[in-house]
Amino acid sequence: MTATALFPTLLWQADLADAALLADLAHSARTLADDDRAGRAWSKAHAYRGYTSYASLNDLPRRDPAFADLARWLVAQAAQFAAAAHLDFAGKKPRLDSLWVNILKPGGSHSGHIHPYSSLSGTLYLEVPDGAGAIRFEDPRLPMLMHSPPRLPDAPEAMRNFVHVQPRPGLLLLWESWLRHEVMPNGAKADRISISFNFA
Repeated sequence: MTATALFPTLLWQADLADAALLADLAHSARTLADDDRAGRAWSKAHAYRGYTSYASLNDLPRRDPAFADLARWLVAQAAQFAAAAHLDFAGKKPRLDSLWVNILKPGGSHSGHIHPYSSLSGTLYLEVPDGAGAIRFEDPRLPMLMHSPPRLPDAPEAMRNFVHVQPRPGLLLLWESWLRHEVMPNGAKADRISISFNFA
């Protein structure tokens, strides 16, 4: 007798090993947080504990060479992920649609969400202090598991209803945009800095 795994959900993980680029991106992120009044206002109006350029700046790769270098690397990573997931992009590379900076202050979190109108989404972590919250991915079948027994505490990661990934500097996570995820509270005493992005 055999058991076959059906309908896998892939999570792409890679490391940006360029310490100089990570440092440049972190410096640029902090500079944006100081200069982007519209982004700070949006963050305050939407109770985002920290700063995000999500709703204020949509041209970071044109604005800053470090973001341009990052964009090229992300496109290559997305193409590899698309191939691993057997996604048909009609012979083209996935197109980077948007990317934005996130500076999450101590105690900050981001509730469960998806990324509508996108195909692939992800996050690159720049600075991750000790105690920073994990990102949690949710089994997309949860609404249909009405009478399913709970998973055993020692269930393999791929069989759990929730999977937590602890971030670290340089870690890239990439997933299909329909996958619901959330950022757990930042229990650190310092800011956690990341860059998130979408592919069309």
